Amino acid sequence: MDDRHEAHRPTTTHAEWGAGDPHLRITGTEGERTTFHITADEVTIGSGAECTLLLPGSDPLHATIVHDDRDEYVLTLHGPGGMNANREEDGDARSEVLRTGAHFSIAQWELVFGREEFADHGRPYGGREGGELSDQDSQPERPDYRDERDRPRREEVRDG
Repeated sequence: MDDRHEAHRPTTTHAEWGAGDPHLRITGTEGERTTFHITADEVTIGSGAECTLLLPGSDPLHATIVHDDRDEYVLTLHGPGGMNANREEDGDARSEVLRTGAHFSIAQWELVFGREEFADHGRPYGGREGGELSDQDSQPERPDYRDERDRPRREEVRDG
């Protein structure tokens, strides 16, 4: 091996709890666009005044996104709409783990989930930066995030 080049050892995607700027990119039928940063462990989406993310034209409580104990973001649609894994007619409430690029629709709104690759648990060893599609060893077991779940994140402010 050439001494001028060190071998690259990729890390895992087991980043800190809630890391990677989880967010939704939202597009409406008129072309309006916005980004909603997910900073709470539960986000409610709908047209009801109590919802975290208000989307006109949707049901009062149309969907929820829960940040679970495994540091995953799980979408549950309570109203009509399309998802990656489940078609609209598949039943009542439908759920899926959100990975970067996962999209779903609510009323006239298209929503796409994003999280930086280093923190997206669906991208082993840091995704493309870690040598995706090459031969990779298994990652170590996922950390136990239970103690970190209740700690405020850097960008989160809690009263009290």
